[in-house]
Amino acid sequence: MTVITALLRFFSYLYHGLLALLLLALGAVLMLANAGDSVRLEMLPWSGVTAIWVLLLGGIFGLITVLLALRGTLRPLFFLWALLVVIFLIRGYFLSGYHFSPDEFKRVLYLVIGSLIALPGAFSQMFRRGKR
Repeated sequence: MTVITALLRFFSYLYHGLLALLLLALGAVLMLANAGDSVRLEMLPWSGVTAIWVLLLGGIFGLITVLLALRGTLRPLFFLWALLVVIFLIRGYFLSGYHFSPDEFKRVLYLVIGSLIALPGAFSQMFRRGKR
């Protein structure tokens, strides 16, 4: 059982680390391109400059929570981040009336399934004992 827990924890760190980097990179590119009012990501409840700031700050917050969880401090914050990711993905793609392009559904499904698999890993890391 500890091997499965360790694999879930590793997957959770990897998934959320890459997701946070992606959010940070996307927000930075949009900010540098001065996209401003032209940004409309239909799966998010924000648009324009607000969406860019949410992407940037979300990426920074995600990276900080992953790094803190890896160090063993503020572990519940990482679980909260993972839970928010699941909620925003499901709400944004499936409960908001979002319309998928023909080949987009499969990629979104993989993204949501990945976040659901990473959630137990984020939960289990809260109870991990530190090194002695």
